[in-house]
Amino acid sequence: MRLTLRRVGIVLLLTLAVFLSLPAPRTHAASGIVVDEIKHWSNPNYTRIVITTGKKTKYTHRLLKKDPSINVGWRRLYVDIAKARLGPNLPKKIPINDGLLKGARAGQYDKDTVRVVLDIESIEDYKIFALEEPYRIVIDVTGEKGLLIKKTPEPQPVPAPGAEPSLSQQLGLKVKVIVLDPGHGGKDPGAIGRDGLKEKDVTLRLGKMLREKLKTAFDGSVIMTRDTDVFIPLEERTAIANSKDADVFVSIHINASPKRTATGIETYILNISHDQEARRLAARENSTSTRSVSDLEFILNDLIKTAKTNDSSQLASSVNNNLAANLSGKYSGIKSNGVKGAPFYVLVGTKMPSILVEASFISNPTEEKRLQDEKYLQTIVDGIYNGIIEYLKGSKRV
Repeated sequence: MRLTLRRVGIVLLLTLAVFLSLPAPRTHAASGIVVDEIKHWSNPNYTRIVITTGKKTKYTHRLLKKDPSINVGWRRLYVDIAKARLGPNLPKKIPINDGLLKGARAGQYDKDTVRVVLDIESIEDYKIFALEEPYRIVIDVTGEKGLLIKKTPEPQPVPAPGAEPSLSQQLGLKVKVIVLDPGHGGKDPGAIGRDGLKEKDVTLRLGKMLREKLKTAFDGSVIMTRDTDVFIPLEERTAIANSKDADVFVSIHINASPKRTATGIETYILNISHDQEARRLAARENSTSTRSVSDLEFILNDLIKTAKTNDSSQLASSVNNNLAANLSGKYSGIKSNGVKGAPFYVLVGTKMPSILVEASFISNPTEEKRLQDEKYLQTIVDGIYNGIIEYLKGSKRV
């Protein structure tokens, strides 16, 4: 009897061992990838769709032709997201109706795949890429040639007799919209100095001051991506600039380095960089890892072709030179680190001359102290302002 029980026990143990050695069944639930948000920003020339999955996954996409046989008289672009499930609160249909897209539809294509379909009204081109931490798929759609709604110059008001004409009136500028982007905000403090000064607070103050100064001479719109202490995702900042038909985009940041002695100002445009310090900075501002920055560089070549690279370089040089000159004229030890290129998420997909300014090092004790002084901040603002105005004049945007 004891022998029989012993044999039964051995058989049970062997059965359990075999069962545990078997691979776990593959289910979409096990991956934890949930498509729970689809957001969009648009104007008649441009639409950005952002699909949030939270975790990295593979996806495929395809542009379909019209198919009258199934009563579909419009093109469709679909994105299949692998090992994912549909979030319970995600709307099945999202109306857009901006002249480019009719809307977006989401569904569980099979047990392991979520399919997002964009119903197309008329588009010329689209770009699709992914950003990480959190993982999201970004689709930028642009208008079809011949159907773009062009901005027509508005008549400039004639100054009253004896009144000083504004900058726009003097130059007849076609530039109508400038977007300022104070970095970080809300749950994202950015870099923090030794004395506790937060980058998000400094950039917001600089953004507000610069907006007010621009308004004194510029008749167009000066829009801020945030004017309170709120968190705005990087891809949304870009979308705001594009959807507002911005002519200039300036993202304002404060630098930081593990080396307390690091100092100076530098200005960036979107580009691939092999400089380790620039890659480290891009990773910090992207709230991601240097490895993710490397992954993004594989797709940047195509995106850079559509960026206003030459205009961005001119804007960056003008702002950096004026900022350095303005600061060095009033403060000692000011260093210009020049204009550089790096893969900043906030510059990816911009349709206008776009730069990211690192106005000082909050990690440097001297510069952190200066950043708490209103006069120093005003000197930074004056330098950026002078650079923007010089660019507008020099680029002959008249």
